[in-house]
Amino acid sequence: MYNKNRFIKTLMWGGVAAAVLTGCNQPANDNAAADNNADTPAATEVKQVAITAIVEHPALDAVRQGVIEELAAEGYEEGKNLEINFQSAQGNTATAGQIAKQFVGDNPDVIVAIATPSAQSVAAATNSIPIVFSAVTDPVEAKLLKSWDGSGTNVTGASDVLPYEPQIDLMKQIIPGLKNVGYVYSPGEVNSTIVLKNLEEKLTPMGITVHSAPAQKSNDIAMAARSIADKVDVIYSSTDNNVVSAYESLYQVAKESKVPLIASDTGSVERGAVAALGVNYHDLGRETGKIVVKILKGENPGTIPVYKAESLDLYLSKSHATEQGIELPQALLSQAKEVQD
Repeated sequence: MYNKNRFIKTLMWGGVAAAVLTGCNQPANDNAAADNNADTPAATEVKQVAITAIVEHPALDAVRQGVIEELAAEGYEEGKNLEINFQSAQGNTATAGQIAKQFVGDNPDVIVAIATPSAQSVAAATNSIPIVFSAVTDPVEAKLLKSWDGSGTNVTGASDVLPYEPQIDLMKQIIPGLKNVGYVYSPGEVNSTIVLKNLEEKLTPMGITVHSAPAQKSNDIAMAARSIADKVDVIYSSTDNNVVSAYESLYQVAKESKVPLIASDTGSVERGAVAALGVNYHDLGRETGKIVVKILKGENPGTIPVYKAESLDLYLSKSHATEQGIELPQALLSQAKEVQD
């Protein structure tokens, strides 16, 4: 005879047994997932890195690319476990300030600021979000931090500071009777005014005069260069962002005036300089990326010392030398990392 009560009890006990079995199996699955995630923590958490540059030009673009490549090498890949928000200020400091405020509102894990104006804007906007600057010549002079050895704040980074003696030696090898050096710069950019000050301090005791020509905007570069072209033996260009972004204008003046261009940005040789002795900005970006990774993994930015580039690369261009009225010494050609025809 069909027993309704016995059937119900059977269903109930069956459900309990299933629940028990499920409960026994579930922790094992959860533990296995936890074990897998423990091996790849970056795969389960999306990190946000905001990157800004004062302007886009080859040197600063190389820094950004280097940062992204280093992050990928350490397991942080865009579209998987990393979100990158890049914005350029297009050479406008007011825009740099607006970008900084937007980034602070977004509250990313790290803000990477490429070049001094962008770094200053971001540092003024937050004292809590970690900031990693790059391509900043003198972060202490720029008031980003008080010490190269560790800020004790939310700011650290990588500097493109250069020793001046090798730069001066390069100028003297190209122009043995060097007496007058031209320098076109942006008066509102701390990087550039520091270089001018240091050039004057180093060259004046040698009996070499620095003829400086300020250019407020990229459109002013050619006019500024022409104003000193007939007074100088060489025009030296630093990593001034306005100048580098309009380097072709400087190159045209150098060709017209037969005054050689010597740069501290190796990318400028391809764009018109006769010679350049400087840091590799892609490598600087990789070093910047290493600092970002340390912070993403929990290290305090205030304890991380500023990275300084340790080696310089020499790039030369034979064709630009001919256009600008000089012949490159064989001794220099044999030392160069790259010689362009």
